[in-house]
Amino acid sequence: MKILNKKNTIFLCSICNINSGTCNEDCKFCSQSVRYKADIERFKQKPIEEIQAEAVNARDAGALGFCLVTADKGLNDKTLEFVCNVAKAVKEVAPELRLIACNGTATLEQLLTLKENGIKAYNHNLETSESFYPQICTTHPWSERYETCQNVNKAGMVLITGGIFGLGESKEDRISMIESLNSLNPSSVPINFYHHNEALELQPNPLSVDEALELVRLTREMIPKAQRIMVAGGRELMFGDRQNEIFTNGANSIVIGNYLTTAGREMNKDLEMLQSLNLEVATKVN
Repeated sequence: MKILNKKNTIFLCSICNINSGTCNEDCKFCSQSVRYKADIERFKQKPIEEIQAEAVNARDAGALGFCLVTADKGLNDKTLEFVCNVAKAVKEVAPELRLIACNGTATLEQLLTLKENGIKAYNHNLETSESFYPQICTTHPWSERYETCQNVNKAGMVLITGGIFGLGESKEDRISMIESLNSLNPSSVPINFYHHNEALELQPNPLSVDEALELVRLTREMIPKAQRIMVAGGRELMFGDRQNEIFTNGANSIVIGNYLTTAGREMNKDLEMLQSLNLEVATKVN
């Protein structure tokens, strides 16, 4: 089996929704917006003990990355304090994990505060091309997303940035987004595939499995310096019983466990898949 990455090791990451369904933005792909009244669990702050338990479970399943996600447009003082407290608590029970924050738009000062409190990486996705973005979000500009990614680089943190395919964008939009991602020199590029919710305005994801696999390959080819091309949200729904093919098309990282508002498959199923493909789980961060 030919793997389109330098090593036959797969980086596993787990995401933790520490604040859910409270966002006032109008991103048409996101069930966490209060505007669309999607039937999801909503809460201000997940109890720290639950977050710690999720972190230990993820570590024991082989995850190296643990991402702390909040649902608002960006960081404010209260959210920043909460994320920092969570980071310290997770480090107490699972110091082996690389902590990642995903908290929306962020200033350089806010990012430096996260860094001081043990957050090594920051995830902020461009989502789509600059020209298509106004079709899926009107409450903040694409430029704010790009600027936050630049701030991550200025802060000396590991930049994780990617996007979503299947929103109704054109092929040209997909190329444009990937080019923008490459210009930011990210260490990791999470590729998401739109998971439709009936409460949302967008039409269901129109991509075929073959088209989706080609987009994984294209991302790898167009961002050659990225250490990791990760297939994240929508993997199970998009690829079904062909999930193993993402690795022959350039992916070397996946999210295990549940996503923000949708369930992933059982962690042991992913581990069994990797074992059947003779792929090793990465045991250290590059």
